[in-house]
Amino acid sequence: MDPAAFVAELDASNADALARIERSTSSGEPGPGLSVTKLLELALKNELEATECAAHWLPSTREIPVKLALARQAGDEAKHYRLIQDRLSTLGVDTAHLDPLASGRSPLLAYLMSLDGTCARVAAGQFTREALALVRNAAFIAYCKAEGDVETAKLYEETIQPDERHHHELGRKLLLALATDDAAQEAARVASRRVLELAEELQEIARLKGVTRAPGC
Repeated sequence: MDPAAFVAELDASNADALARIERSTSSGEPGPGLSVTKLLELALKNELEATECAAHWLPSTREIPVKLALARQAGDEAKHYRLIQDRLSTLGVDTAHLDPLASGRSPLLAYLMSLDGTCARVAAGQFTREALALVRNAAFIAYCKAEGDVETAKLYEETIQPDERHHHELGRKLLLALATDDAAQEAARVASRRVLELAEELQEIARLKGVTRAPGC
C-alpha cells in the first residue's frame, strides 16, 4: 500500500478507538475525592513514563530524523513534568518526595519499551500514544474549567497540548517515510492497535475506581 494511503487508513482506524476513549473518559460523575490536584499527580507518572520511553528508544534508533524526534520528545515530556510540579506547588502540593513510579510502571509503558523496529515504535509512540494524549488532555481541560481552575486549563491549552500535537504530527510525517512496505505497515498496524487496546483496558480499570478526566502525556 502507498505510505500515504496506509497512514490515512491507520488514522481512520485509530479514530474509532479514540472516540470510544473520549466518551469513556468524559462519562459519569468523577469519584469522591477526585480533584484537579489528584489528576495532576497522576499526570506526573504519565509524563515521566513518556520521557523514559523516548529516552529508552533513542540509543537503538538508527534513523537520524527519528532519533532527533525522540530527543525532542524526551525533552518536552520532562518539561511538562516540571511545569506540572510547579503547578502542584502553587496549588499547595509538595512533590519533593513524591515518587510517581512507586507503584510500578504501567503495562502500556512495558509494552512500548518492548517494541523493536522503528516503524512500529513511531506508530505506537508519536502517532498513536500522542493522539491518545490529545483526547485525554481535552477532557482534562474541560474538567479544569468546570472546576474553575483556569490556570491549569491554560497550562494544558497553551503549552502541553501544542507539544503533544507536534509529536503526533511529527509521527505522521515519520510514518510516511518509514511505512513503505507490507512488513513495516503491518508492524505499525499491530503496534498501534495494541496501544489503544491497552489504553482502553487501563481506562476501564481507572473508571471503576472513580478516576475519569485524567490527562495524558
